[in-house]
Amino acid sequence: MLDWSQCTAVERHPHRVGGVWVFQGTRVPVAALFENLESGARLEDFLEWFPGVSRQQAEEVLEHTARSLLVA
Repeated sequence: MLDWSQCTAVERHPHRVGGVWVFQGTRVPVAALFENLESGARLEDFLEWFPGVSRQQAEEVLEHTARSLLVA
């Protein structure tokens, strides 16, 4: 399991969006990025569909995931 607490692009609040990790300053779950990419969407599509998420945030989440896989 990834340690999202080390990624500054995301946040979690127990009483917001069921306590799941979301992109900082939004209600967009981090899982939405991966679900859309797995379904064949491009990063540009995701950013268009979720305008509250910045490219920098999405890229930081992807980089954090990649770094975590190298350590695992």
